[in-house]
Amino acid sequence: MKILVTGDTYLGSTKLQKASEKGQVNEIFGPFLTHIRESDLAITNLESPVINEGTPINKTGPALKASLKSLGILKSAGFDLVTLANNHIRDYGHEGVFSTLQACEKLNLNYVGAGENLSNAMETFYYEKGDIKVGIINIAENEFGTTQGLYPGAHPQNIVDNYYSIKEAKEEADKVVVIVHGGHELYTFPSPRMKKNYRFFVDAGADAVVGHHTHWHSGFEVYKSAPIFYGLGNFLFENIQNVNSPRWHVGFGVSLDLEEQNLKFQIISYKQNAGSLGIETLNAKEEKEFNDELSLINNIIQDDHLLENEFNDFCRSKRKLYNYYLEPHSSYILQKIQRLKLMPSLWSPSKLLLLKNLIMCEAHRDVLLKHLK
Repeated sequence: MKILVTGDTYLGSTKLQKASEKGQVNEIFGPFLTHIRESDLAITNLESPVINEGTPINKTGPALKASLKSLGILKSAGFDLVTLANNHIRDYGHEGVFSTLQACEKLNLNYVGAGENLSNAMETFYYEKGDIKVGIINIAENEFGTTQGLYPGAHPQNIVDNYYSIKEAKEEADKVVVIVHGGHELYTFPSPRMKKNYRFFVDAGADAVVGHHTHWHSGFEVYKSAPIFYGLGNFLFENIQNVNSPRWHVGFGVSLDLEEQNLKFQIISYKQNAGSLGIETLNAKEEKEFNDELSLINNIIQDDHLLENEFNDFCRSKRKLYNYYLEPHSSYILQKIQRLKLMPSLWSPSKLLLLKNLIMCEAHRDVLLKHLK
């Protein structure tokens, strides 16, 4: 059994939506079509609801959607399954989730990772070929997309619940693949926490773990014979955020070759929407640069000390931004004045210690989250 897993697909940007609605499969997927159609189970992450009209929810960050008509391009290309556990699936509320589920069902396009309520969202997708049965579990870190109860949304990352989902799937299937939407946007490495969590999924019974969300590809490791891919990068995603980095446009898919006792994998690199519409093959120079960089990233992931240092550097680079997040105002003018050190922070040191404890302590955080909701 050959399974293909790809990263974030957003069909709602201007060029991609028009081309998708016109059914321009070859123009969009290019040479990657071969990999999709050679797979028994081809998977991509649908990074938005599909709905023609609607009202976005109150949230931080952009609210994404794509047209109902655009979704058909994934079926035409040969995709069999879309993962819906991501931070955008609820961008248009209950209506957006229901619209997406119905659109997938109408196209006979399988989905996993979202549902009408938490119980439905947690369901594992099973696929069989010959004597092999695989379970696909799809979860997302908790932002505005996840459901926590009797309302539609994505399957949330919850280490305890995820453990039991993996154990249950392992009893039902020969192989279990966990696909996680999470991590730090525009950052190359997993955090030390992510490394521990993804390895724990393997300890629980996962035969492979595949991550996406950060828009930049990361590296991978093999832990207890199970490959863990920490970030695939974008699959089809125009640069709507105007990110000034070529890394936005380079990613890779993972082909998992499953046998009853073994699992092999292949990395398929590409560039997407880099000046022209769709997916292209890397040239020889680009391929070498990609492989050299991937090797470097993998070496750092293996070393806990180096990985911690990278994450510390990343956090330092975000210090001013997070200081702004924490201030009890959203005024750009006040932010500027504070950066010029003409006005102190509105939080006293004792107040910051209190905030730290409210967030760090699980018991306090439970109450705080309920209160903020």
